Amino acid sequence: MLFKIFLLLTLVPIIEVFILFKIAEVTTVWTTIALVIVTGFAGAYLARREGTQILSSIKRELNDGRVPGNQLLNGLCVLIGGILLLTPGLLTDITGFTLVLPVTRQLYIRLIKRWLTNMMQMGSVNIFLRK
Repeated sequence: MLFKIFLLLTLVPIIEVFILFKIAEVTTVWTTIALVIVTGFAGAYLARREGTQILSSIKRELNDGRVPGNQLLNGLCVLIGGILLLTPGLLTDITGFTLVLPVTRQLYIRLIKRWLTNMMQMGSVNIFLRK
């Protein structure tokens, strides 16, 4: 697992820099810089808007006496998507946008639920409840 994290943290930035250099070759350096800045601001705006809506939904569900499971997963996806959108790079921006936008976010939530279900069925996840 540690090796996978190491690869992720080293290979992704290298690929991102390579892609940004290629974009700068095709366009200009200033266009590439503007692209990074615009996607950062757009991503921050979208993440904030979606996050605010999710927090309102969580409060509503808690006030109704329900556990906000789906909304917590939505919030997790928006948080990770927002972080990726603030990270310079095209691949992280695409992934971040798909995590923040509600339509594509549902795909991630289904995948997370399936992954958690498989982990629990295999006995790999322990959930401790305090009384």
